[in-house]
Amino acid sequence: MSLNFIQVILVIVVAFFAGMEGILDQWQFHQPLVACTLIGLVTGTLVPCIILGGQLQLIALGWANVGAAVAPDAALASVASAIILVLGGQGRSGVNSAIALAVPLAVAGLLLTTLVRTLATGIVHLMDAAAARGSFSGIDFWQYVAVAMQGLRIAIPAGLILAVGAGPVKSLLNMIPGWLNQGLGIGGGMVVAVGYAMVINMMATAEVWPFFALGFVMATIPNLTLIALGTIGVALALIYLALQESGSNNASTGVANTGDPVGDIIDNY
Repeated sequence: MSLNFIQVILVIVVAFFAGMEGILDQWQFHQPLVACTLIGLVTGTLVPCIILGGQLQLIALGWANVGAAVAPDAALASVASAIILVLGGQGRSGVNSAIALAVPLAVAGLLLTTLVRTLATGIVHLMDAAAARGSFSGIDFWQYVAVAMQGLRIAIPAGLILAVGAGPVKSLLNMIPGWLNQGLGIGGGMVVAVGYAMVINMMATAEVWPFFALGFVMATIPNLTLIALGTIGVALALIYLALQESGSNNASTGVANTGDPVGDIIDNY
């Protein structure tokens, strides 16, 4: 599909904020689910973009910056793949192709991230010089420049994809054979499972496993909506906090008490 001028501007604005949020991390615009949803909202293709964002979000769960190791660029992957999905005009059937393009785009985004952070090193020296002069406005100015560079890191590639137009993008997607699309969908599902397993491995504790199993059982009940599941989750969290507080205040019983009653019950079971 083709986008009008206002939609193009809004997509670039979303891309700009997604790039900045990769550093600021305040409103989570760089998260795949949020970025893809916003692009779907401004382009009128909300449902396919939400599906794309949800699958990319599960993949990105296992991406994290550890020390000097920089994770693949989830913001660029989300924005670029969502734009390609919209321009391709394939709707839900184009999600697998968009996911297949998102992973190499995320890796390629590492080059842009490295470039921007290298340039930011020079900006730090300019800020030091402004601080030596006692210029607070100079410090603020160069800080804004550095943050804006992060936004341009995503906005410029987004603008280039939009400049290519819907025709070439659609032709490129149509060139992908059906068997390759199916294989890419299976591979994307495997990557999702790996990312989710990494997160579970990091947060798995004796206290969390019962809730994890309970959530899977409740998800199989067809009459429970997402709102109902969310309400149950909040209720369980409140019950857990209440038990934890009551357990920590009940140290006179002589029973081993760590302040975590659910954990104590599991350990004694």
